[in-house]
Amino acid sequence: MEKKIPMTQQGYHKLDEELRHLKNIERPAVIKAIADAREHGDLSENAEYHAARERQGFIEGRISELEDKISRSDVIDPTKISGDQIKFGATVTLVDDDTSEIVAYQIVGSDESDIKQGLLSITSPLSRALIGKSIDNAIEVITPSGSKAYNIKKIEYI
Repeated sequence: MEKKIPMTQQGYHKLDEELRHLKNIERPAVIKAIADAREHGDLSENAEYHAARERQGFIEGRISELEDKISRSDVIDPTKISGDQIKFGATVTLVDDDTSEIVAYQIVGSDESDIKQGLLSITSPLSRALIGKSIDNAIEVITPSGSKAYNIKKIEYI
């Protein structure tokens, strides 16, 4: 049994859009580029042909990867989740114990994570430390820059 991949509706939509773009725009363009390069003669010394074939390999590999992820997706709607414990989809407000800085992150699938947008991958060390915790719990996470301690101030499913 293949493992399901949790993601939000926005994450699913993003993957689906990329897949459509690759299939409907990139794939036909690279096929045309290969055909055009073939018309230039000797393929063994044709840099355009080799570049187009390399691009085709990348596109086909990415299409396969996206189709696999989409087929195994487990789309979770955070607005339909409730509770006092942190789960996938939760938006968590944290206070840094050292700096008193307040940060908020939504726990999302690994393909949709973007820390600058406040989207934290479910596979990140911080997410793993947060899952199952409640308001006012303290957590400690080992980061590349050292140990960080946070206090959980708010949990929302929005």
